[in-house]
Amino acid sequence: MAQKRPPTWPNVRHASEIGSWLLDMDGVLVREEHPIEGANRFLDVLRVSETPFLVLTNNSMYTRRDLSARLNFGGLNVPEDHIWTSALATAGFLAAQRPGGSAFVIGEVGLTTALHEVGYTQSENDPDYVVIGETRNYSFERITKAVRLIESGTRFIATNPDPTGPSIDGSLPATGALTALISRATGKEPYFVGKPNPLMIRSALRELSAHSESTAMVGDRMDTDMVAGLEAGLHTVLVLSGVSNEEDAQHFPYRPSRIISSVDVLASELEAHYAQS
Repeated sequence: MAQKRPPTWPNVRHASEIGSWLLDMDGVLVREEHPIEGANRFLDVLRVSETPFLVLTNNSMYTRRDLSARLNFGGLNVPEDHIWTSALATAGFLAAQRPGGSAFVIGEVGLTTALHEVGYTQSENDPDYVVIGETRNYSFERITKAVRLIESGTRFIATNPDPTGPSIDGSLPATGALTALISRATGKEPYFVGKPNPLMIRSALRELSAHSESTAMVGDRMDTDMVAGLEAGLHTVLVLSGVSNEEDAQHFPYRPSRIISSVDVLASELEAHYAQS
């Protein structure tokens, strides 16, 4: 008698069984600022069915409004209240840890605005935190100030650990590269709030008032999206339209709930479901 195979974990679920969605941006909805096949269809069916969703990004440079405008320019209609960034997650984390605190910030308007909105002030004089985010304007003087503050005991926070970011011309140094420089100089490692920290996923779930058991995380990276979703208890869907391919996925000690070619598959499942109902 053939041995019975153990049940699959986690169970693969049809798109119609998902109550809310967390969607990575680059590699899932857009590639080099152009919509990926099926992205518009998928977003349209989520809006028409009034299914809660958030588009997630580890990039802390831009505000929700900026990102909404950039996506709209590329052909994707994503309202700003459907966007969640590592800057927003970081600001929420700091506000919960030390309400009304202060921070020395290296970053762009997405991060500084998020911190301002939770009541944080920016200061170079004995701040509660040094906070590092995405920036294209590296300043040796400000990096030196950050190093000296951390050496003196200031808490070290970063929005996300990504060492590089995508661009049309190739990779760009990102937050993880800058924090590596500061860590090497100080001997201190930052606390990263963004993916793969499940803290960012949980903050997005709170924003949606959603439960992990009925939510799916859709991403293109095994080392950030999938592990963050897994550790937060979500159904995880790896799309092959971005960074990770199916062979890559086999080398990790964890696996996603599903592997599909792109969100076009999910759009088709949902369209077929609602056509029958």
